[in-house]
Amino acid sequence: MIDELLPPPLAVADTRHDRPDSVLYPAEARTVAGAVDERRREFATVRFCARQALRDLGVAPAPILNGERGAPVWPAGTIGSMTHCRGYRAAAVAYATELATIGIDAEPDLPIRDEGTRELVMVAEERARVAALTARHPEVAWDRLVFSAKESVYKAWYPLTGRWLDFHEAVVTVDPDRGAFHARLLVPGPEIGGRRVGAFQGGWLRRDGILLTAIALTRTGVDSTRPFPFAGRPATTVSGTR
Repeated sequence: MIDELLPPPLAVADTRHDRPDSVLYPAEARTVAGAVDERRREFATVRFCARQALRDLGVAPAPILNGERGAPVWPAGTIGSMTHCRGYRAAAVAYATELATIGIDAEPDLPIRDEGTRELVMVAEERARVAALTARHPEVAWDRLVFSAKESVYKAWYPLTGRWLDFHEAVVTVDPDRGAFHARLLVPGPEIGGRRVGAFQGGWLRRDGILLTAIALTRTGVDSTRPFPFAGRPATTVSGTR
């Protein structure tokens, strides 16, 4: 599924079936030694995906440990992003010479029921757009999709800045027809190649009860505020799962 959003030069891997925590390196296993079985499985499986993707880049397998704020520490010369939700695990990686940053996120295609959580995640203009989209296409959990887009934004933002980004510091606009989204930053963005990034653009898709969002920001050849070319075609349909 993730390969539909992120074409080469990225390498990606995903699965719906968990691996045992025996696939972990000892240093990784120590990170989740006291966790419940479900947490150990998802931790192990998403790292299994990451190593599969790194293998496709020609990178030797190695432990992927957590750094500051839990961000994964990738092998030298590579960047990447991982995500997991119930029933889905995925990873995307690339050489640091080819891309500046990657952010991916998967969420269940279920509405956010708690109004307090919705207000925490979305600003007023986002809630208004979500209400309009829900009236047109009630089969899609648009509020959850906005949440996922913001998670992808944060995962792309943090390696560039080393700073926290609050939910209300980026405003997401979802394109329901092209499978794309735009995230306008309300705080100064990172500089790449002498240019300040004022927004992130990405792609999304919906399938089999999963919402998936992705961002890949290039270093050269593409304006840093434009989306990575998502295979040159729409990534989703809102009429139903595909």
